[in-house]
Parts: sequence; C-alpha cells; structure tokens
Amino acid sequence: MRVSVYCASSSQISESYKREAYELGKILSKEKIACNYGGGSVGLMGELAQAMLDFGGSITGIIPQFMVDQGWDNPKVKMEVVNTMHERKQRMVKDAEAAIAMPGGIGTFEELLEVITWKQLGLFLKPIIILNVDNYYGPMLAMLEKAVDEQFMRKEHLNLVTVVSSASEVLPAIRKSAEWTRDEALGIAAL
Repeated sequence: MRVSVYCASSSQISESYKREAYELGKILSKEKIACNYGGGSVGLMGELAQAMLDFGGSITGIIPQFMVDQGWDNPKVKMEVVNTMHERKQRMVKDAEAAIAMPGGIGTFEELLEVITWKQLGLFLKPIIILNVDNYYGPMLAMLEKAVDEQFMRKEHLNLVTVVSSASEVLPAIRKSAEWTRDEALGIAAL
C-alpha cells in the first residue's frame, strides 16, 4: 500500500504539528505503508521523512526541478524530479491508495482542495483524510459547511473527506472510508 501525504515545509510551527508528522511516519513505516510526499527536508515534511527513515519505511519525494535547483529537496530520501507543479500533483496520487493532508499553508490547501475536487469529479476515488491537528482545519471545514448552506455544494460532498485529529486515527479512517465510485461522483456532481 502507498499513501500520499500533503504537509508543510515551514520550520516555524508548533511542536504539536511536528510530533504528529513524526508519529504518522512511524505508523506508516511500522505498517509497511509506503509514502509519497513533497520532498522537503524541514517542517512537517522533514519530520515525516525522518520518521519513515528512522523506522525503515519507504518514502519518495515528488519535487519539481526548480525546487531542487533551490536546494529544497531532502537528500536523505529517494526523489522523483518532475518538471512542473501540475505534474507533481498528478504524480503524488498516481499510485496512492489514499491522500492525507496535515496542517500546511497555501500549497497544502491547494493540493488538498484539488484532490477533493478530483474525487468529486470521479478522477480520484480513494480515501482523503484530513489530519486536523489542534483543529487547524476548523475554519476550512466551516467554510465547506457554509458552501453547503449557501448551496454551492451538495451535502453529500462533505463525505468526500474524513477528518481525524491524531496520526493514530489515520489508518483506521482509511480502512473505514466508504467507497466512492465514479458513477456516484459524476451523479452527485451533475445534480
């Protein structure tokens, strides 16, 4: 099994976020679940990668060439260098059985919202887990509820993601996630 993890590269963040990233890497490694991630060496990316390495896991960084040129890649992990951010996002989920979003900034938001959109449209049918450490995603989840209340989204679209608050809940959430079919996605998207 392989998962894709979206997370921040900022090093100026709360230790609680770092602990959960390290814990997620430890859990994935111990369960022999491989991981695609953004390829960074600091922040949550660095913690996730370090835990995967510390516990013998398999982690692959997917990173555009311009980021490698800036020295943002993690020299300790296997890297797949791509040409563009669009290619990176497609490659991140190409072989993934689930997508997991940890706290992050605008890049993480963008990746998360894009994969949710892909699921809504039937392009990515796997579980999407939001690891909502310290209720970081509370405002975004409230905005999704508002979109439903204002009829920009259907209520069923809230089922595109599963929200958990700790790394220990991620794998059970993946295993319990309801299957999403392409027909279902297209049917709901069309209404």
